[in-house]
Amino acid sequence: MAEPAAGVSRFKANYAVERKIEPFYKGGKAQLDQTGHHLFCVCGTKVNILDVASGALLRSLEQEDQEDITAFDLSPDNEVLVTASRALLLAQWAWREGTVTRLWKAIHTAPVASMAFDTTSTLLATGGCDGAVRVWDIVQHYGTHHLRGSPGVVHLVAFHPDPTRLLLFSSAVDTSIRVWSLQDRSCLAVLTSHYSAVTSLSFSEDGHTMLRSAAGHTGLGRKGRPRLNLELRNLFLLSSGRDKICIVWDLQSYQAKRTVPVFESVEAAVLLPEEPAPALGVKNSGLHFLTAGDQGILRVWEAASGQCVYTQPQMPGLGQELTHCTLARSAGLLLTVTADHNLLLYEACSLQLQKQFAGYSEEVLDVRFLGPNDSHIVVASNSPCLKVFELQTLACQILHDIVLALDVFRKGWLFASCAKDQSIRIWRMNKAGQVACVAQGSGHTHSVGTICCSRLKESFLLTGSQDCTVKLWPLPEALLSKNTAVDSGPILLQAQTTQRCHDKDINSLAVSPNDKLLATGSQDRTAKLWALPQCQLLGVFSGHRRGLWNVQFSPTDQVLATASADGTIKLWALQDFSCLKTFEGHDASVLKVAFVSRGSQLLSSGSDGLLKLWTIKSNECVRTLDAHEDKVWGLHCSRLDDHAITGGSDSRIILWKDVTEAEQAEEQAKREEQVIKQQELDNLLHEKRYLRALGLAISLDRPHTVLTVIQAIRRDPEACEKLEATVLRLRRDQKEALLRFCVTWNTNSRHCHDAQAVLGVLLRHEAPEELLAYDGVRGTLEALLPYTERHFQRLSRTLQAATFLDFLWHNMKLSPLPAVPPAL
Repeated sequence: MAEPAAGVSRFKANYAVERKIEPFYKGGKAQLDQTGHHLFCVCGTKVNILDVASGALLRSLEQEDQEDITAFDLSPDNEVLVTASRALLLAQWAWREGTVTRLWKAIHTAPVASMAFDTTSTLLATGGCDGAVRVWDIVQHYGTHHLRGSPGVVHLVAFHPDPTRLLLFSSAVDTSIRVWSLQDRSCLAVLTSHYSAVTSLSFSEDGHTMLRSAAGHTGLGRKGRPRLNLELRNLFLLSSGRDKICIVWDLQSYQAKRTVPVFESVEAAVLLPEEPAPALGVKNSGLHFLTAGDQGILRVWEAASGQCVYTQPQMPGLGQELTHCTLARSAGLLLTVTADHNLLLYEACSLQLQKQFAGYSEEVLDVRFLGPNDSHIVVASNSPCLKVFELQTLACQILHDIVLALDVFRKGWLFASCAKDQSIRIWRMNKAGQVACVAQGSGHTHSVGTICCSRLKESFLLTGSQDCTVKLWPLPEALLSKNTAVDSGPILLQAQTTQRCHDKDINSLAVSPNDKLLATGSQDRTAKLWALPQCQLLGVFSGHRRGLWNVQFSPTDQVLATASADGTIKLWALQDFSCLKTFEGHDASVLKVAFVSRGSQLLSSGSDGLLKLWTIKSNECVRTLDAHEDKVWGLHCSRLDDHAITGGSDSRIILWKDVTEAEQAEEQAKREEQVIKQQELDNLLHEKRYLRALGLAISLDRPHTVLTVIQAIRRDPEACEKLEATVLRLRRDQKEALLRFCVTWNTNSRHCHDAQAVLGVLLRHEAPEELLAYDGVRGTLEALLPYTERHFQRLSRTLQAATFLDFLWHNMKLSPLPAVPPAL
């Protein structure tokens, strides 16, 4: 294999997570604030708050019990959010700060199923699975009412819009609507005209509502504000149900004024403002309402005649049942939720689509960069939706198609998808970022599991299927013409070549950079090389012990990489079909592999949830990246080779950034800083400026350097006084670091004396209360005690031995020396 020229290739060392697209909504309630700037939705144990403009997740609120959230509601003044958990606890949040201001027991004997504030934001009603309805004063923090009489789960509660009426409406599984008087604590009426569960309650605001300041008439309300006297005329209640009818109720007589058959199971109905809206077929100021249900479209009805005056155009592809719909009147926005957890925001007066959010992506099967500058990503998941995200704003487009695999043509404007329905589609993105289907074809007899586009120019694409065949599809000239109108409908594709390539499912296709070769990988444990466009077999790559999930051509060398379920990656020579290298490191199947660093490295993903970066020359795994929790099916690298995108079975889509240069620059800056500080430290020690030297050594976080300074101080003739003066003048955080360093020094008999000297200074001059307040002091003392005892035992043994030697010396009896005879 040819080596890249010097200076051309740069090895990568690491990737860092730059952005995550994670599930933020898995069903349940979704709500907009009154300004339309924030979206609140449930995701398991959390309530997530999204910024509508950018799509960014601002905050996740989770109760201390970490139980699933069963209900929540935001007050009409946008100030208070209350959540209820399965542990029967209610939490009141200052949601902008993400803090709980109050936590109390729900007193229900079963989880809270529904929740609603009154218009003054002072009362909160909760409906439980135990059939009880409770009312709470949020300002004074106490329960005001306990209303019983509903059989089964109370799944809807709503206050009368006039706070002076003190009425509460609830609905349970018995299909009836109960009207409660909070003043009398009794049930005033039971509305029984539905034949199945009531799914929504909506009150009219008919244009005759007047808000008048009544200071001096009814006094001051919450927070000292003047009370508002709401004069309501012709107020109506709209109820919807799965019995395919909507009923308009007169709230003066509590009688059904009009029953409108809507011919679909309705999940939500919203009364519209009583003002003309020509775009919705509302030509007069009469009562109109909007319905959302199992047909997956929005419809507007005139209450007086019971006629449908507007039907939303059906989206192309499969319709999705709508499970939720709510109107933010102040913001003029309508929020709808589909059965597959997509949230759509419409302009209320025209039903023009403003925003789309993908709340949950199911299992991500494939992901690709899109656009000439990789400005978008396209995601295929195990759902009937193809999603296109703009990376800068995370704005999402949802296209209906059951997709298994994706690939993008060279220029980035066209991309292709293949699906379970045995079809293929080609999509075009315009300069505004809007995506539309421009061509489609069919011909396979089983699911089409892999697709690959031509590399040199937009001339053809290839598909592989469970029917063990590969088809080559040339792109028509009309498709590539800039004058082709999208409104003319998708162009029909015709397969030019069909070739049976393997005996089992074909899992992967790859086209060589010159568009002359095709590689196929199959469940039959082999990869094969074919000549294009006739699909003539050139050779077989055999050696894997299990099926192949991915094949890729090197961008610079005549090499093929294969990823297998046996947990290995192999490199093969195209000339003689021999195995050049085998990379082992994944603990499970390797699902995708990609060449990076101009073919000198490999990036692989596996069913163990890991990404691995390999250097081909050394056969070494440079880095293992762990951010997914399940199989990583999708892996794609950007054109500039500085980003990678992955998607997995954990529904996460992660954008990775190559941080090699940044880390190397940071490391170089750290080394230069260390050299400068080391020189400064040497100068300070030479000048005997011990306090600054010790502080600098501690800031370097190098125990050995600090030890050097301590030893230099102790070598001074006035060591004891200077050590005390220096240590005691340190800041508290520096003393804490010094104490931690003493633990390391104390483990070595050569340095234990320095550690004990520092400990002696601290113990003599610091109060016990101050020492115990040090960060991590208990662990530090536990580490110091065993070695200190060992050092004292050694000193004791040495002292005993010295005393014994001294005793022997003093008790030794030496024979007297012979007398010297006097000289003659």
